[in-house]
Amino acid sequence: MRIIGGEHRGRRIKMPGGADVRPTQDRVREAIFNVIAEKVPKSNVLDLYAGSGAFGIEALSRGALSAVFVDVDIACVRAISDNLAIFGKRKKMAQVLKMEAIRAISRFQKEGRKFELVFLDPPYHKGGFNGSGTVHGPRRAAESPAKNSLIKMSACDILSQHAFIIAEHFEKDVLPREMGGIVLFKEKRYGDTVVSFYRKK
Repeated sequence: MRIIGGEHRGRRIKMPGGADVRPTQDRVREAIFNVIAEKVPKSNVLDLYAGSGAFGIEALSRGALSAVFVDVDIACVRAISDNLAIFGKRKKMAQVLKMEAIRAISRFQKEGRKFELVFLDPPYHKGGFNGSGTVHGPRRAAESPAKNSLIKMSACDILSQHAFIIAEHFEKDVLPREMGGIVLFKEKRYGDTVVSFYRKK
């Protein structure tokens, strides 16, 4: 996997060894950034379920002001830290947290932090989810980590006035069109993957 745009275009991104990570295809990542291109420069970015950190790193390469990476897996946290080395002294633009996504959202609300872009890419399977995104029996819609994270964000004041949320999810993991203060405005399909674009009302 490589960075596909911006200052560090072409640089390779290290994947976390042994972690349950489903890397987003380059063509899908490029299509996502084509939609949000104008919002990336000078934005504050939140990369939840960050995996390798590809979304947040891509945003930094394209001019984002800062990025926070959240993942509960230590292998992912280490890979993200290694990948951020390409930014040298400017690595201070990034923060890497080993934490569950829901807890992280609560923490950011308490700290009064705001984000213009949120990338939401939890592990998904054709089997089922528990609240952490791990396969655990028949899937129930209420247990979708993507849906749970969206509900939490809609209830917490961590989004700037014109924020976008980009949620990548399995096609059968149907997400609400509207909840609280956020609304779906675009949806793109790539095989069994759906990318849902939300914005703050």
